[in-house]
Amino acid sequence: MRVLNLSTGFNPFQSSIEEIESNSFLFSGGEVHIKLQGSADDVLISTRLNDSNDIMKLLLSVDALRRSGTKNISVFIPYLPYARQDRVMVAGEPLSIKVMCNLINSCGFEKVYVYDVHSEVSLALLENCELISNYSLVKEVLKDRTDYLLVSPDAGALKKIYKLAEALNYTDDIVLCNKVRDVSNGRIKQITVDQDDLQGKDCFIIDDICDGGATFVGVAKELKKRNAGKVSLIVSHGIMSHGETELVDWIDHIYTTDSIKDLQSALISRISLSDLIQL
Repeated sequence: MRVLNLSTGFNPFQSSIEEIESNSFLFSGGEVHIKLQGSADDVLISTRLNDSNDIMKLLLSVDALRRSGTKNISVFIPYLPYARQDRVMVAGEPLSIKVMCNLINSCGFEKVYVYDVHSEVSLALLENCELISNYSLVKEVLKDRTDYLLVSPDAGALKKIYKLAEALNYTDDIVLCNKVRDVSNGRIKQITVDQDDLQGKDCFIIDDICDGGATFVGVAKELKKRNAGKVSLIVSHGIMSHGETELVDWIDHIYTTDSIKDLQSALISRISLSDLIQL
């Protein structure tokens, strides 16, 4: 087997596996193009699909490999685009995740590996899909810690956090939070917490994605009102679309992976997926 890493600087596989070199550029009309230096019978591709050019590079690479005689192709897409767009909210909108999955399925992959995907709808739509959980990430962060609390930031994270607690052999209470949104503008009106006194314990909010971070700021505020110790965030995919300014006053630390980009600062610790997964 050989690997093809399509995202510059992102190599989540063992360095001992031989890599297929590639070169990509844009034609004058704006079309992305790629040229591969070699092939193999079995190829494992890794890619961050951060924009439409990345999606096209993946599709073009598969075509180039097939034309070079590659028989079996698998792909690791750590952050699956459109996983949050898993339903049609109003007439006139697309079912975006189905469009994305149809494109991936058209490649005929032997395996499609995704990391801590947002919606189970994605798993139903992706053919030959294998989900990689966030368990190893959370275990790495918590390995030397005792007497802490796991926090579910909203109802959507609740099912996964119970499974995580079982995998960690965590026996303390899970702090359950919920949020109420204003349906007219989508803003969070209220966040509830099911415990009144957190006894000064450090709290770790667990979720798959941090985008702007408003939910986590709201949760952290409520936790600290209830006598929480340090409040940290463990999130698989750090988008951080608003940067750190809205988070730094309330979140003591953030732990994330390099699934989307390479984040690292005084507030953020990046844990490489190469240290967490084995395919």
